[in-house]
Amino acid sequence: MSDSAPLVALTAGEPAGIGPDLCAIVAGRAFAGRIVILGDRAVISERARLRGLRFDVPDYSGREGAPRISLLAIPAPAPVVPGRLDPVNARHVLALLDRALDGCTRGEFDAMVTAPVQKSVLNDAGIPFTGHTEYLAQRTGTPQVVMLLAGGGLRVALATTHLPLAAVPAAITRELLASVIRILEGSLRRRFGIAAPRILVAGLNPHAGESGYLGREEIEVIGPVVAELAREGLGVSGPFPADTMFTPRMLAGADAALAMFHDQGLPVLKHAAFGRAVNVTLGLPIIRTSVDHGTALDLAGRGEIDAGSLEEALALAFEMAARAR
Repeated sequence: MSDSAPLVALTAGEPAGIGPDLCAIVAGRAFAGRIVILGDRAVISERARLRGLRFDVPDYSGREGAPRISLLAIPAPAPVVPGRLDPVNARHVLALLDRALDGCTRGEFDAMVTAPVQKSVLNDAGIPFTGHTEYLAQRTGTPQVVMLLAGGGLRVALATTHLPLAAVPAAITRELLASVIRILEGSLRRRFGIAAPRILVAGLNPHAGESGYLGREEIEVIGPVVAELAREGLGVSGPFPADTMFTPRMLAGADAALAMFHDQGLPVLKHAAFGRAVNVTLGLPIIRTSVDHGTALDLAGRGEIDAGSLEEALALAFEMAARAR
């Protein structure tokens, strides 16, 4: 494959989970560019063997001349048992992310795609880790990022991500919401190639607050921000009751929907496209996509797994990388 083809870094994620299995599977698939897998060769090779696959992927030796698929080997410090978490390997997981991120920021890689990690084992190792999104934002010094999931014909972004539900209302300020909407609108233009994005914004409360009887966030925060940005020319409207915003009639006229919290928007998206959805981090100086599922420890090295979400994440990363050139 030509050196001009985009080069995407794929991190294998938690070694005890299905990330290495997924890497072994997609190594045999064709994509619109080149992939370099970051992971432990012995672990991925063993998962391939357990699944009756070959993993004779060459070592990565640099961007120039990189083949269709290669491996940048980063060994895990402790033996890996499928399905069994080990905090000793927590730093290995971060090493994969750091190498991919460093490669993206210096132009070696055109995008990064991440297999799932297990937050609990990272925390057990004493690492304060709340998720890929927050970690990549901190590492790149990005003050505000936006999580967006795409699939099933939907794009759903989140105003807040991994917060306890009780903390959500206080977190939704005018400043935060305006920043999130601007990042979403700009990313739809730049990353997705949509010339004039149309964004629906959900309310926080049932019935979008019922004119203040069920909460005033829509009146005091969400509505004023939406109105201000609309006056500036952004194609944003709302706030809408979430239970009616996520209906086919409403969504038919939109390029993306913005939910106020994690479990307001993602159940809809995952109902429509679980196993095929893609998690995209907007606002970063790099392109990053990921799968829509967890580590599935019980399926590591055994059982039926679906690589569809990773295939879609890779395909979207290549699409975005080509558009960025």
